[in-house]
Amino acid sequence: MGGLKATGFSYFDICGNPFDDEASPVPIHIVTNASQLPAEFLNPSPEKQLVVGFDCEGVDLCRNGTLCIMQLAFQDAIYLVDAIEGGEVLINACKPALESSYIQKVIHDCKRDSEALYFQFGIKLNNVMDTQIAYSLLEEQEGQTRLPDDNISFVGLLADPRYCGISYQEKEEVRLLLRQDPKFWKYRPLSELMVRAAADDVRFLLYIYHMMMKKLNERSLWHLAVRGALYCRCFCINDNNYADWPSIPPIPDNLMVEGDAPEEEILSILDVPQGKMGRVIGRKGVSILSIKESCNAEIHFGGAKGPPDKVFILGPVRQVRKAAAMLRGRMMD
Repeated sequence: MGGLKATGFSYFDICGNPFDDEASPVPIHIVTNASQLPAEFLNPSPEKQLVVGFDCEGVDLCRNGTLCIMQLAFQDAIYLVDAIEGGEVLINACKPALESSYIQKVIHDCKRDSEALYFQFGIKLNNVMDTQIAYSLLEEQEGQTRLPDDNISFVGLLADPRYCGISYQEKEEVRLLLRQDPKFWKYRPLSELMVRAAADDVRFLLYIYHMMMKKLNERSLWHLAVRGALYCRCFCINDNNYADWPSIPPIPDNLMVEGDAPEEEILSILDVPQGKMGRVIGRKGVSILSIKESCNAEIHFGGAKGPPDKVFILGPVRQVRKAAAMLRGRMMD
């Protein structure tokens, strides 16, 4: 497939060579019926645990948008699950796998994907390995100081020579087409460009997964699991405080070292009164930037995709509470 340009490293030990389009390319299957998917995916089992690359495409992908394609990358094939042609029946057939702790989903920034799955299909995305989170944790392991909102993009991750070292120019071409026509992913039949772009978004995820997992230490692996779970919940607000969601991974016993145990991490959701969001953000974002610089916590806004009146804070308990107090103070100004 022609969208990704390689600098040339090997991947034969994992699933062939994804950098070489000439050497037995991984087949791509367009799925409109659940029977076209692997049985071990549809029927999760502790005896047959899986790791799959995962992504979603859609029109304004969020609670109110339209999920159009769900991509699944296995070691030997890529499946494009067509939510437009297969409909709710097809996506619901994937629900056990997406919620299963026996199938790990490798994805880059799962927040909006999870929101779309939850509000459109009632699916609680579980057991993700989020490469955006993993990248930040590896930077921290190597002594890098993380700046506020310094989250690596998928294009940036692919370009990093430590993980892939490839240029993904076609991603920018698709983004331009999306700006020109937001319904791009809704059209059928799928064009060659649509198939190629959707497949390329998951083609390298298993490779990146293996590269990252062998570098992450035990502490980072716990943070990765916890933050992945919190990312999945982030925009999925419900009335029961996530009581029906899978539990957040506890701190492992081997990390409970006196004086050096990691702090519990949480998600806190703040309601912003009407007309106060401007004060929270400040002129040119100055207010919110100062809060982010003062707290070791992630702060996200619903923004245009919604919910527009809420702030989502993720991180260690004390840092989340500190950020929440500062945000409330801005609302009082």
